[in-house]
Amino acid sequence: MKIAVGGIHTECSTYSPLLQTTDDFTVTRGSDLLKQTGLTDTRFTNAVFQPLFHARSVPGGPVSTSCYQEFKSQFLTALQDNLPVDGVLLIMHGAMHVEGLNDAEGDWIAAVREVVGSEVPIAVSYDLHGNVTQKIVDQIDVFCAYRTAPHIDVLETHQRAAEILIDQLCGGPRRFVAWAPIPVLLPGEKTSTEDEPARSLYLSLPNYNQRSGISDANLMVGYVWADTERATAAAVVTGTDIDDAVSTAKEIAGTYWAARTAFDFGVETKSLAACLEDVSNTASFPVILADSGDNPTGGGVGDRSDVLHAWLERGLEGGIFAGIADPKSAQKAWDTPVGETVDLSIGGGFGSTCPPVVAGAVVGSKAGSASDRNREVLVHISGNLVILTERRRPFHNLNDFRRFGIEPAEARYLVVKSGYLSPELAPLANPARMALTDGAVNQNIPSLKNVYRAVPCFPFHDDFDWTPVARVSRRAYMFPSKPAE
Repeated sequence: MKIAVGGIHTECSTYSPLLQTTDDFTVTRGSDLLKQTGLTDTRFTNAVFQPLFHARSVPGGPVSTSCYQEFKSQFLTALQDNLPVDGVLLIMHGAMHVEGLNDAEGDWIAAVREVVGSEVPIAVSYDLHGNVTQKIVDQIDVFCAYRTAPHIDVLETHQRAAEILIDQLCGGPRRFVAWAPIPVLLPGEKTSTEDEPARSLYLSLPNYNQRSGISDANLMVGYVWADTERATAAAVVTGTDIDDAVSTAKEIAGTYWAARTAFDFGVETKSLAACLEDVSNTASFPVILADSGDNPTGGGVGDRSDVLHAWLERGLEGGIFAGIADPKSAQKAWDTPVGETVDLSIGGGFGSTCPPVVAGAVVGSKAGSASDRNREVLVHISGNLVILTERRRPFHNLNDFRRFGIEPAEARYLVVKSGYLSPELAPLANPARMALTDGAVNQNIPSLKNVYRAVPCFPFHDDFDWTPVARVSRRAYMFPSKPAE
């Protein structure tokens, strides 16, 4: 059997001033795409995966209309060129926002459905921070989402979706999707599966799969930093029996609703001023301070200099700031020989409004290249190290630091643009602090501009009652289904 594979994956804050274009995406094709998605696993010997392409970017602002239309056109052309196919596996995120489109993923998936026709099953793999709509549900047969945040089950999720799709293609029962929107929107930093109550909620999801008529149970946190009509948490169930799928979706939705007031940050979280006070009085190390409002993996711009500015005003030393995206400063430092001093104005390189840091910086080691537009320079400012980057990117892995000769475990202070810490950094923190900073992914959720989101929605509103209502894909009624075994 032949299964087309590909998709588009990004997360878009409508509060970001930065518009994403094709240059912001990395496109993967061919065998690299199959390796990236975990589909080279030997369990899939009875399927031939036909890679189309997968476009992925570091989360940011809305995607430009021209960028989206270009990728969509290319994808549909590649799909047309590879027809006929027996199935389609779409690798998506679910929180893409495109200028002029209310439901970008719904538009993309509906276009794929139009190309392959009604008979060909479509499976999707989603980030749990994605948003779901009825338009999406009506186009698909299989839905699987991550069950961990930080996300350590990405490949497993792609493989779950592939296995269910292949089972159906091999004669198993037809699947369909049921879902129950939940009027709750919480940030990922309060819903990490490392912490309760999310930990128990997500650990319970595989248990629902043991029920007759249920193939895969999912809980979507949704994406809170998009002021859009479709932004919502949701229970999403892939099933073979309508009654079972509906009751399970309602049950999962009810458990999330019941726990809504119990979610909290997993690490000590304070204002920036309070965090800096803690830092100056902490004897243990490394202290890891997360600049949460400018976290690029959540949709932040990654160019803000607020924390560095406040740090220097307090006269603190020994900090390693990784990193600040500022293409002009990065290029200026790149053009300066190592060991020499260069005058820089750091901050707001991609449009954020923040206090600039104007300082003489001694240029240290460099990485990347001009041709790849990924130049990065380590500079020394007033007893601190700052990594300036030409492109927006997170510093979540140990090798991100080691390439500059920095051993994170031996650092005094690490300042990273992050929310919850990555799996590699979290074990090093002694202690960790999350600063409630300004930016496109500000953690003060009730204060966010809220024009288009559905009303009421917690925590924007907290004085309403709600009862789960599940909705079923129209595809559940299009074909006679075999009973679940």
